[in-house]
Amino acid sequence: MKNKLASAMTGILLLSAGLQSCSGSDLNDRDRMPPGHPRILLLENEESIIRETIAADNIWSTTDIFIINECNKMLSRPPVERVLIGRRLLDKSREALRRIFFLSYAWRMTSNEDYLQRAEKEMLAISSFSDWNPSHFLDVAEMTMGMAIGYDWLHKGLSPETRNVIKEAIVEKGLRPSFQSSYNGWLKNSNNWNQVCNAGMTFGALAVYEDEKELANQIIERALSSIVLPAGEYKPDGAYPEGYGYWGYGTSFHVMFLSAMEKAFGDTYDLSSGADFLKTAGYLENMTGPFGTPFNYSDCGSGSGMNPAMFWFGSRLDDPSVLWSEKYLLLNKSVPNDRLLPAVLIWSAGMTIDRITPPRKNIWVGQGKNPVALMRTSWTSNDAIFIGLKAGSPSANHGHMDIGSFVMDAGGQRWAMDFGSQDYNSLETAGVDLWNMSQTSERWDVFRYNNLAHSTLTVNNNYQVVKSYAAITGFSDKPDMLNAITDMTGAYNGQLKKSVRGIAIAGNQYVIVRDEVETTGTEATIRWNLVTSATVTLTGNNTAELVKNGKKMTIKVAEPATVTLKTWSTDSPNTWDARNPGTTMVGFETVIPANTTVSLSVLLLPEGASEDSSLSTRKFSEWPKTN
Repeated sequence: MKNKLASAMTGILLLSAGLQSCSGSDLNDRDRMPPGHPRILLLENEESIIRETIAADNIWSTTDIFIINECNKMLSRPPVERVLIGRRLLDKSREALRRIFFLSYAWRMTSNEDYLQRAEKEMLAISSFSDWNPSHFLDVAEMTMGMAIGYDWLHKGLSPETRNVIKEAIVEKGLRPSFQSSYNGWLKNSNNWNQVCNAGMTFGALAVYEDEKELANQIIERALSSIVLPAGEYKPDGAYPEGYGYWGYGTSFHVMFLSAMEKAFGDTYDLSSGADFLKTAGYLENMTGPFGTPFNYSDCGSGSGMNPAMFWFGSRLDDPSVLWSEKYLLLNKSVPNDRLLPAVLIWSAGMTIDRITPPRKNIWVGQGKNPVALMRTSWTSNDAIFIGLKAGSPSANHGHMDIGSFVMDAGGQRWAMDFGSQDYNSLETAGVDLWNMSQTSERWDVFRYNNLAHSTLTVNNNYQVVKSYAAITGFSDKPDMLNAITDMTGAYNGQLKKSVRGIAIAGNQYVIVRDEVETTGTEATIRWNLVTSATVTLTGNNTAELVKNGKKMTIKVAEPATVTLKTWSTDSPNTWDARNPGTTMVGFETVIPANTTVSLSVLLLPEGASEDSSLSTRKFSEWPKTN
């Protein structure tokens, strides 16, 4: 395994240096391509590997049964139709990928002709579409991936006439539009579009390789040159700039690309990214709280689900502990109806659930474009305290004005939350200039996107500076005071002279949120804000009680001594904003004189916690530091 991992890291270094490991002449060597079909992800007779996995663990047996049952439901349903939602066909492309991948898997595992015929019906219907909506190329990419898997996996069972129809659709509606400059801007991007589109096109190229060799090689070589851009986004520690939900999208398709290329070309073309990419397994694992709720910063939803790509990482790293959060989701939630679910059974070969053990470290810190710090008191208790602290920049792809924002879990409840995303189509159809990232863009007037609606600071009712950046400047893994600190000064450029925030878990008992700020030559009104779905009762000038599902938590302002806690509504006057029922914002406002340095220290005390007053107002200079 060590040799294989070293080979994996070497492969991506060669790619990054100029793709020396994959020249055109190499790809034109027919001997490098597995003969015949299937050649994508799972070769002929490799079904036995999946059968062994299913037989060894009840979880995987349940997953297999789930896929088969879903296929049985599909048998009587009509094929997907070309119906756009706004400017997107993506909903239909994703459903098509799910159906074809599931049905192809079911046919290979059972040889039941019903699944073959139903998949054929789906693919012929899709082949008859006028196009796959290339103006929003994600739609084409996912549709092409689904059609490629079906064409490849079902090849022997399809008639020559059906093969020709599907192959022509893959080439003309999938691959060739990717060479039009009006559709392929994603080639130069470093975000999830690059990962998804290059993966989809590569699957299409692999599927039709023997009949469209020159075209296929062009697409594969282009993907090798292009996909190194998003691979660089994981530097230096594996933190994914677009957040939890987009990690599940971009990284999963990145891994689908790597897995398909490895299977097609063998270890010589082991394209696994190096240390930075492989570290991202730690990022994703730590992003999930103790009862399965993710840190959903930026344009990410609050829901969680098993991430198929994690099983590729677990196998590649030979480290079952990176799958601890996935194990929780598998054991405590229903099998996810994920369109890439069959890949889990390919990548998890030999990975029985009882091999997955808890991670050893309770804090994970990742720098990069959007640094985060993630800490907890335990991996094995649902009642553990969990903190996710966000630094970074609002200018990151899908970014919000959320520098310094955090989420907090304790006692099996989420007390400090993030609203996360709003449906894009609802904003686009309202005419909001959503994708303009300038300081004065309407994007920042969307309620959920600006700092007023995040658990962070606001100065004089102003927005954070879009082009600013905050790093994690220090952290500690000392068990009695896990902590992380970020310098947010740039986010308040022209508003404050200095702004540093730190969050600590004190004595495994409670949370300290501390800000050390310095004003400019004019006074500043600072708003400290926490977003919650709990019921809030103000119990004193500096205290409030939060109640949720029978559990309680106390907010106590330790500094400054003269503030008065208050609440704000989460209703927005903007007609385009989503509603936020059952939520409240609680905090305080304080006026700081010009040229003054002050500390804000707020304690979040779960029910039964014992406060250590010697820690509650301790200066950052006295906090323990690991780095």
